Amino acid sequence: MFITNDIKYIGVNDHDIDLFEGQYIVPNGMAYNSYAIIDEKIAIMDTVDQHFGKQWLENLKSVIGDRKPDYLVVQHMEPDHSANIDNFLNAYPDAIVVSSQKAFNMMVNFFGTDYADRRIVVKEGDTLELGKHTLNFVGAPMVHWPEVLMTYDSTDQVLFSADGFGKFGALDVEEDWACEARRYYIGIVGKYGKQVQNVLKKAAGLDIQIICPLHGPVLSENLGYYLDLYNTWSSYGVETDGIMIAYTSVYGHTKKAVELLADKLREAGCPKVAVNDLAREDMAECVEDAFRYGKIILATTTYNADIFPFMREFINHLTERNFQNKTVGFIENGSWAPLAEKTMRKMLEGCKNITYTDNNVHILSAMNDDNIAEIDALCEELTMDYVAMDSEKADKNDLTALFNIGYGLYVVTARDGDKDNGCIVNTVSQVTNTPNRIAVCINKKNLTHDMVAKTGMMNVNCLSTDAPFSVFEHFGFQSGRDADKIIGEGILRSDNGVAFLGHYINSFMSLKVEQTVDLDTHSMFICSVTEARVITDVETMTYTYYQNNVKPKPETDGKKGW
Repeated sequence: MFITNDIKYIGVNDHDIDLFEGQYIVPNGMAYNSYAIIDEKIAIMDTVDQHFGKQWLENLKSVIGDRKPDYLVVQHMEPDHSANIDNFLNAYPDAIVVSSQKAFNMMVNFFGTDYADRRIVVKEGDTLELGKHTLNFVGAPMVHWPEVLMTYDSTDQVLFSADGFGKFGALDVEEDWACEARRYYIGIVGKYGKQVQNVLKKAAGLDIQIICPLHGPVLSENLGYYLDLYNTWSSYGVETDGIMIAYTSVYGHTKKAVELLADKLREAGCPKVAVNDLAREDMAECVEDAFRYGKIILATTTYNADIFPFMREFINHLTERNFQNKTVGFIENGSWAPLAEKTMRKMLEGCKNITYTDNNVHILSAMNDDNIAEIDALCEELTMDYVAMDSEKADKNDLTALFNIGYGLYVVTARDGDKDNGCIVNTVSQVTNTPNRIAVCINKKNLTHDMVAKTGMMNVNCLSTDAPFSVFEHFGFQSGRDADKIIGEGILRSDNGVAFLGHYINSFMSLKVEQTVDLDTHSMFICSVTEARVITDVETMTYTYYQNNVKPKPETDGKKGW
């Protein structure tokens, strides 16, 4: 396989494996990727699993012929990528191993040597010249081991991403990338979202045309799609609107309640309801769904004064992967002394930014009319935002939306022709209520200001306290003159045609400009309200809350003072 004129694929497919890392079912096998960069000097990027050493060396020979590799770059020390270091060095005794210091320390543990007489230790910012190709090393600690390096070839604009952007499945099998990449990421890398975010920030400064991971296909088209998914996964955001229900059931009574709730959620307009039987389905698939959707219902029985074992295992998988930024509700069942909900809440105590539903379901052995009423209330609470976003079902004159105006932070969205844009503002105020008038101040330097001034229309999105820092980065740290802030399919629009946010707001108001006041650096737009919707009952993001809970704190490396 040719990646570029000078970069060749020399990896292998494994269809004999049944469990990757001893736990993940891989019905379509695995790919162990390795690459050869052929220049004045030849660099080999990683090795493969121990069972495929002979095939890998044959693949290498087929692309370099009688030439001898100069370097073996070891980006990651897991045995499925490093097991053939010795075989390579025996075949090419003049080659030099290039890796991080931590990787060489690990080689002592794996192989009994750190190759001190034939190695180059590299770190973040170091380079390796091959001729016309220059390899730039990018530190990627804990993505997902501490020694990991990624490598950027600035000539062909290729990022060798180690386990980043990998997926389950051999390369000779056609399948959807996102499904198995998501399961791979959540299962293997999911705990280290902060570290992945750090790497994505580094990658943003590189002109990347191709991504070469150590598992899965080479990515060369629509890279923004893959980068956006990784940003969502690593920031623990919502990838797909919907609700995941994870349940266990001993005699079928809990299952019956789950099925009733699922039916009611679908009838109420929930865009996707994923129901997972933890005792019968692939646990990794269940964990994947829990991170994919923004809301999750945990339904189980009290069992041995605890909870059913599969539910305990499931929640353990969530917490060890930094489960956060979700809405969680409960269905508990018990014939005497039920404590499933209490136990599950206790297990989730360390998770960040979890919003618990006010309504939950408490079954004593078998479902009764009271439980059906509880399910109705839970369904109504869970689908409140979906109803509000539905143009047919929404109450478009819910002026209680105005109660969510405070000294807070808002995203003002506007539209001019085919161009959508938005910016962060912190000055929105209701100035009269008969008639309703809202004042919005926008800096004249913002593109959104010019669009509102021209069209006389805007939407004010009231950010809620579950909004992550990435929202402020997206709408506040870049200009709409340089980036499209609102793009893609499925953009939500109010009756005035202006976009509104699908996440992280508790309400929005569509405004029509009635008067403009020039405030030198800003314009104050005095507006009437043409539409108002309440999306959720999550509190409004205030400036103080943002400073104390959302804005990242400066890195101090544990130091105090100077």
